[in-house]
Amino acid sequence: MTMTTDAPVVRKKLALHWWMLIGFAVGLLGGLAVNLTGSGDAFAVQWVIDNITGPAGQIFLRLLFMLVIPLLFSALVMGVAEMGDLSALGRVGWKTLLFTICVSAIAVVIGLVLVNVLRPGDGVDPVLAQQLLAQGAEGAAGIVGNAPEGVSAGSFFLEMIPSNIFLAASENQILSVMVFALLFGIGLVLAKSPATDRLQDTIEGLFEVMMKLITLVIRLAPIAVACLMFNLAAVFGWDLLIRLGAFVGVAVLAMAIHMFVVYPILVWSLGKRNPIQFFSDIREAMVVAFATSSSNASLPVVLRVADETLKLPRRIARFVLTVGATANQNGTALFEGVTVLFLAQFFGIELSIGQQVVVMLVCILGGIGTAGVPAGSLPVIAMILAMVGVPPEGIGLVLGVDRFLDMCRTTLNVAGDLVVATVVSRGEPDISAEDAAELEPARPVVA
Repeated sequence: MTMTTDAPVVRKKLALHWWMLIGFAVGLLGGLAVNLTGSGDAFAVQWVIDNITGPAGQIFLRLLFMLVIPLLFSALVMGVAEMGDLSALGRVGWKTLLFTICVSAIAVVIGLVLVNVLRPGDGVDPVLAQQLLAQGAEGAAGIVGNAPEGVSAGSFFLEMIPSNIFLAASENQILSVMVFALLFGIGLVLAKSPATDRLQDTIEGLFEVMMKLITLVIRLAPIAVACLMFNLAAVFGWDLLIRLGAFVGVAVLAMAIHMFVVYPILVWSLGKRNPIQFFSDIREAMVVAFATSSSNASLPVVLRVADETLKLPRRIARFVLTVGATANQNGTALFEGVTVLFLAQFFGIELSIGQQVVVMLVCILGGIGTAGVPAGSLPVIAMILAMVGVPPEGIGLVLGVDRFLDMCRTTLNVAGDLVVATVVSRGEPDISAEDAAELEPARPVVA
């Protein structure tokens, strides 16, 4: 007789993005059912919105706002500190920094122009939009209460410099906090000493704690998505699906223009390489980035492609790509700008040129301070919405389609890292191991 034993069945847990998609579908279908049956004003449905789905969505948003300031501060400081000794880096470090800022600015401008021209958020009934705003007014009051009502061109740059950083943080003045974090990071690497090394370790610990807490909060996203989508769909009905499809189309179009127009021009004009051959050489890194939705997880493959396929100077490429995995997030910056303007249009809120400039600058800095992990841009988007007076609960609109867009923007981020490495390496000789130590980041990003 043959004895058989049943091996324990190992069940794989459903990935978070699938749970978010399920929550999106449940909330959307439930809201559409309420909207189509005309029971949106029924007492029972209104009670559910006021006492269950509404507060649940607001709790999720408040948790994000609670964590976003320390997360962005620590991420920006570490992003600058990982560049190492700025004086030793010389032209390589400054070329990397300036080129990263310029390319991110181009990406955000492309996104903002397309949203302003194509206006994917237009077409929603203003009465319905105001109805939803009234429903969420009480819950959003604490979040947007300190948001600026407008931006004056004359005082804009003055307001970037906080007179009291603690007051700026308490009032959610995110741009001021980001500027302070950048200056703090620069000071940290210039004033190198045992004491500053310990301080950097502390800030790195703060970053790790915030990342862990953000990860825990993101686990609540499927429930929050279901609640937020129910509230939106119950009010807007099929208009919601039409606007959402337009948003995805504009976001993908903006990313495609940056990928297949801006990057080839930069590779050809500044990197002196054939763009077609360049994209052929980096296709493996792009596929991995698309599959993982994580710049950090893609880093080992990106380093190998730069070394073995692009034949870039090894030490320079390692520095640029390691820092770029955290600090060069063109796709993320573009996506944040598109999302904020789309939601402003959706709710019928016209942003002035000054406010759009603020959005652009925060998105550029947010590209440096955004964690290179899936859904890492979510806290930044939530904070920018509050800054410009757009209802934060509107973020539920994009969470259901964020997985696909995250895959697209991560691919853009990784390709951008390799573009920057190619351009910065142009004309730079490979260096000896002894000299390379000065170009190594103080704390490399771990995939």
